Formats: sequence, structure tokens, C-alpha cells
Amino acid sequence: MFMKKNIKILYVEDNDFIREEAVEYLSLIYNNVLEASNGQEALDIYAVSKPDIIISDIEMPIINGLEMVKAIRRQDKKTPIIIVTAFMNTEYLLEAVELQLVKYILKPMTNYKLDTALSLAHEYLEENADESIVQLSSNTYYDQLNRTLVIEENIIQLTHNELMLFTLLLKKSKSIVMYSEIKNEIWNYEENYRDSLRSLVRSLRHKLEGIVIKNFSGLGYRIILEK
Repeated sequence: MFMKKNIKILYVEDNDFIREEAVEYLSLIYNNVLEASNGQEALDIYAVSKPDIIISDIEMPIINGLEMVKAIRRQDKKTPIIIVTAFMNTEYLLEAVELQLVKYILKPMTNYKLDTALSLAHEYLEENADESIVQLSSNTYYDQLNRTLVIEENIIQLTHNELMLFTLLLKKSKSIVMYSEIKNEIWNYEENYRDSLRSLVRSLRHKLEGIVIKNFSGLGYRIILEK
């Protein structure tokens, strides 16, 4: 259902040498490998990039791995997360279960251990792949995992901002997405954004070919999906 090359990986490790080696290895398998050196940096990257799989050390400065995962799990119960640690700590193991981690890897990290954990993450993604398909109409669907819009069996390319707006509208398809929320998500609190938003909506409507994006004057937008 999904293409491995399209999966976005976030690797979090404060040891520069270990992180660089792991990222180099992962880049042989995946097209999009992100990296962070501590939990706070990882949370910032997660908020923007929404990786498909997260691999993280536990002992890190600023925010450790478990605190980072707890912050993610408060809003995201599904992204597969793999934790790496130097200590087989019972308390860590119990927390790992509660946080619904895919795998708990004991250091030293090896390619074999990493491959085994990733295989489990891939299985999880496969099992939940159907949930990632959003049917927009009889001939249109969006694959959230691979971030692919398909109309009449043709892949429709979306720009970065089109994709951000489209994802936000889909996420809240049962309600109006307020102007302020769109502004904060895409234009990072800039005040002069309305003309850019109107242009973005026009472009997205054109590419969606008939899917309604309704404007509610003074409030925001809502995408109307077929039932």
C-alpha cells in the first residue's frame, strides 16, 4: 500500500557520531531522513514535518526521549516510534508499553537491530494503511501516508502550502477551519496573509476538480466531502 522510499524518518540522537552514521545508513533506504540532536529540536521538526516513523535515544539534553514521546502521544497515537537506550531500565520498559512504542532497542545500535525495528514499524504502517486513505469523491482520494492526491487515477502535484492547507482542511473536515488557524499554520503569525490565502484556495480548488472548499465569510473555510 505504501512505498518505502516515500516514508519520512526522524532520527533523534545527541551523540553526533552515532547520529551521523545512522542517518547515513537510513539515507540508503529512504529518500527523506530528518535528524535532531535533542528532544526539543525533534518536537520542533515533528510539528512542521510530521514524520512517518520516529527513532529516538532516551538520554538527551533539554528534553529526553521519553518526555518527547509523551508530548507527541498527547496529539498523535499512531506514528510508530522506536526508542534506543543504553540501559535496560524496568521503569523505562513500563513507560515504553504505556507510550505504545513499536520497539525498545538496547545499545549498541547495529544495522540488524535497526532493520528489525523498522520491519515492525513497516508492518504497523501496512496494517493501518487503509485508515490513511481519505475518499474525497467517487474518483478522488488522498493517501495521507504517501501524501499523494489521486484524481481519475492521475497523481496531482500539490505545492508545499497547498498541501499544508489541504491537510488542515481534511483534518477538520467536519468543522470550519478559522482564518487565524490557517494563518498560524502556514504564514507563521504574519498579519498580511489574506490575499495569499485567497490565491492559495483558488489554486487548490482548481486542482481538486469539483471538490467544494466553502468560504464562511468572516470565519474561514471548510472542505465538503461526499458522504
